[in-house]
Amino acid sequence: MARIPATTSRVVIESESPRIDGGRFAVKSIVGEPVAVEADVFCDGHDAVAAVLRYRKTGSRRWSETRMAPIGNDRWMADFTPEELGVWQFEIEGWADRFATWLDGLDKKVAAGIDVTVDLLIGAALVSAASIRARGKPGRTLRKLATTLADTNLELTDRLEGAFSAELRTSMEDYPDRSAATRSERRYEVVVDRERAEFSTWYELFPRSWAVDPGKHGTFADVTKQLGYVADMGFDVLYLPPIHPIGVTDRKGANNGLRAGPDDPGVPWAIGSDKGGHTAINPDLGTIEDFRVLRDAASERGLEIALDVAFQCSPDHPWIKEHPEWFRSRPDGSVQYAENPPKKYQDTYPLDFETSDPRGLWLALKGVFDHWIGEGIRIFRVDNPHTKGFPFWEWVIAEIRREHPDVILLAEAFTRPKVMYRLAKVGFTQSYTYFAWRNTRHELVEYMTELDRLHDFIRPSFWPNTPDILTQQLQTGGRPMFMARYVLAATLSSNCGIYGPAFELMDHIPLTPGSEEYRDSEKYQIRTWDLDSANSLAPLITQVNKARHDHRALQRNANLTFHPADNDKIICYSKRAVGDVVLVVVSLDPDHVQSAWVDLDANAIGVDPNHQFQVHDLLTDRRYVWEGSRNFVQLDPGGIPAHVFAVRRRVRSEESFDSFL
Repeated sequence: MARIPATTSRVVIESESPRIDGGRFAVKSIVGEPVAVEADVFCDGHDAVAAVLRYRKTGSRRWSETRMAPIGNDRWMADFTPEELGVWQFEIEGWADRFATWLDGLDKKVAAGIDVTVDLLIGAALVSAASIRARGKPGRTLRKLATTLADTNLELTDRLEGAFSAELRTSMEDYPDRSAATRSERRYEVVVDRERAEFSTWYELFPRSWAVDPGKHGTFADVTKQLGYVADMGFDVLYLPPIHPIGVTDRKGANNGLRAGPDDPGVPWAIGSDKGGHTAINPDLGTIEDFRVLRDAASERGLEIALDVAFQCSPDHPWIKEHPEWFRSRPDGSVQYAENPPKKYQDTYPLDFETSDPRGLWLALKGVFDHWIGEGIRIFRVDNPHTKGFPFWEWVIAEIRREHPDVILLAEAFTRPKVMYRLAKVGFTQSYTYFAWRNTRHELVEYMTELDRLHDFIRPSFWPNTPDILTQQLQTGGRPMFMARYVLAATLSSNCGIYGPAFELMDHIPLTPGSEEYRDSEKYQIRTWDLDSANSLAPLITQVNKARHDHRALQRNANLTFHPADNDKIICYSKRAVGDVVLVVVSLDPDHVQSAWVDLDANAIGVDPNHQFQVHDLLTDRRYVWEGSRNFVQLDPGGIPAHVFAVRRRVRSEESFDSFL
């Protein structure tokens, strides 16, 4: 005889959301922000169903509950708000609600004129059973109501009044019979991060190029003196490439030359020398005390330092001699250096994640994070994580999160989509993306649609340039293209960044035609930048960043709507938050004046299409009155090729167009 299942619960719970790969990975959220949960909850027959969302912070013994509400087609929904950083859990419980089923049937029988004497006795038994579950004052209330239902000496109308009372309905909802309840097959996890995980504006710089005296090697102290330059533009994360000692063996020269001169500083990512490895500081930049001064001065200006974590070693790194088993040897006995054909990185050795000593390697790498966390760093940009093992990242990120839930990790993984997404799933807080290479309106709309589908686990960070990426558009598009790309990056994504001062000073000369490498790249040499240049884009960047900080709509990603325009060279989209709507129009043509009629989704921007409304350009402080869904725009590359509008809703009838100019 076939075995009878241990449970005969009639309720089915399926298609829960949010969940990643069936619950294998955690979804992401922000402290204090509601997490909306849905599921299909149903049972056989015609009985009513009830469901609750159960949630708690991992490690807590106590579960909190909130009733789920039906939203149609057996779909149920509720939300919870995690108030602390860390990992939270949720699950769903559903049951056949005998009381709600009885009450619905009673209502139908009364309406049809059917005798309900026995039905009231059935209801009384249900309520009496609930009084035992309730106990105390609620139990006494339910016993009184049960007595009313069962009392045949009372008028039928009085008994029915008790049956349909709000007091009875509420009390029975509070103490339902869940003895045959079903719970979702697994508990789902939510990683709850701090606000900066969802909203951040990064500025990358090489300290060695920030000397107050041109031609000298810059130091932490030099950067400290000029922090106002970065802070005044409205950035909140100052990202430094590796600050560790740089190897001498096979050091690269200017423009990636194979022979370094005596004054060539080397590539910061070729980490390690006789001065130390990943926990040491390049003495040319200063001391640990100088670094701490920079860290604290940055904090006073609202800037948080982000450090680069690059798990690779120069041939001079102490680990080469101390742990040769952590590196891959070639048949000739030499250590395999890094390659990305046709590129060769003779000055760096990759770590072997198939080493015979994985435990030793993993603990040492975690120790690098531990060291800099101990120095007050809570943001890390991780170099090329896709070339290291997924199991390592899943382990180390979980360990870091358990000990320091406020840590943020940005994955620098310009690689295949599925690899990028896997890194986000295993725990990276933010992710670089393909934004730099999405140029046409169709490409941008398609890519944003793809990212929106993945918003439960990936937080895209949009960078129009990096020290490794000088796109063809920036090489040839001039000032208008630099402006347009920053507006797009800063308004399409809530996390964005630039590599400066190369960006605001519009450095656009490639190493060779067709290359995306910079000529005279800072990766290989010290540069001198004119931060006071009258041609700098710093004023525009400042305005865009101010708009980001002033408008909640630009601080989240899952709120984007594209609006049609009758010109493919114009892209129009909006973002919306409670009490705030921002509408963005950008020209994708750096060479010609472009105009278009845009067809606005009035609901998405929260306006009445039958009335006028005001749009306030946050870049120029100009105000315009628009009317209806269809409006005209024209953008000139000789000025600012974009509008970033705050939508001001309805305009009073006595106000004229001219009053907003």
